[in-house]
Amino acid sequence: MPFPALPVDILRVRLKNEIEACQRELRHHISISDPNLSAFPIAVDITLLRVPGPALEDGRIVSRFVHRVVFLISDQYPMEKPIVKWRSSIFHPNIMPPEDGGYVCTRLLENWDFNSTLQTFVRGIEWLLANPNSHNPFGSDTCTRAAEHFNRHGYCPPELLMAAERRIRVIGEADGEA
Repeated sequence: MPFPALPVDILRVRLKNEIEACQRELRHHISISDPNLSAFPIAVDITLLRVPGPALEDGRIVSRFVHRVVFLISDQYPMEKPIVKWRSSIFHPNIMPPEDGGYVCTRLLENWDFNSTLQTFVRGIEWLLANPNSHNPFGSDTCTRAAEHFNRHGYCPPELLMAAERRIRVIGEADGEA
């Protein structure tokens, strides 16, 4: 038996807290269709920054580091999982490009429940981008081609240095004289 929907005032507080946690912890660009959270469905547009993921450009696989995804959240959230649509170029067995529907295939959505959060799901997408599951692709032509490619060649995304991890290197004489 499905759980009843949250009272709208409690839903707004939960969504506000989840969105603020995403903004604080994830450091991605997040915009909301209705900042007052008064008109459902709410579109939460997230631009993932500094996250490597495969794309096909001029017949070769490249890593892109900026991706757009939108979450459509109904007034039945969190009892009902958000609808997730990919909005940027991608060549991935588990994420359809926008022209194929933009659907994201992940167990995080299959196993969605009351305790699931937007932040946990976005972290799951970050991991999925860098770790395509070529053994369980979506049925679209593009996803199938991506699976075939990654089964043959794999995908090794480049590692990123976050700003806090960079070391300043001073170049000059060892004894301090210039």
